[in-house]
Amino acid sequence: MEKREMLYEGKAKQIFKTEKEDELIVYYKDDATAFDGEKKGQIYNKGIMNNRISNFFFEYLEDRGIKTHYLQDINQRETLVRSVEIIPIEVVMRNIAAGSLSRRLGLEEGTSLPEPVLEFYYKDDDLGDPLINESHIKILDLASPGQLAEISEMAGKINELLVDFLQERGIDLVDFKLEFGLTGDQEIILADEISPDTCRFWDSETGEKLDKDRFRRDLGDVEAAYQEMLRRITGNEEM
Repeated sequence: MEKREMLYEGKAKQIFKTEKEDELIVYYKDDATAFDGEKKGQIYNKGIMNNRISNFFFEYLEDRGIKTHYLQDINQRETLVRSVEIIPIEVVMRNIAAGSLSRRLGLEEGTSLPEPVLEFYYKDDDLGDPLINESHIKILDLASPGQLAEISEMAGKINELLVDFLQERGIDLVDFKLEFGLTGDQEIILADEISPDTCRFWDSETGEKLDKDRFRRDLGDVEAAYQEMLRRITGNEEM
């Protein structure tokens, strides 16, 4: 495939056109940000590790009936994906209290939730990606009731699959963010990424954080945490 002009650059990725209208190239950067961009830095080889981890998860989910934008690896940092219109809703699944949920509800971080909590956030950097509900989604016309129901069902299934997979590898899936997109045929598929940037992963025995919280909270050993996740998820730490 031919890599053409850049369409978009975000905090962690760049998106490029190809010679095919319905295919794009995603390039994963080493840049790291937190607190709406107030904190910035780099994590050595983060882009390589996130590319490998995300693609592993996409293939795993595809094999279990979840349609994604993933098509194929190109190289260590680049992946070929289907072009989609991103639905401007960030979908967050929570299994253990942490981060903003702990602060909002006064729950001690690490409290296991009796059932998964599903949240929606308006994907708008200027507004700080605010928490929204179904009524907000309706008045903003972000998704139809049918689309939202399908997204919610897919998110629940993805959570079940990933929780089981990670438990077998000694990892608790605390919470994670998903994004979905519409294909040209208006089919909803999973997009974006699933990585230590977008998930909270804790060691099941020690509670050690193995995700971007190590960068957010200045805990150190950020690169080592990403490498450990790569090793546990894929069984191979080579990049």
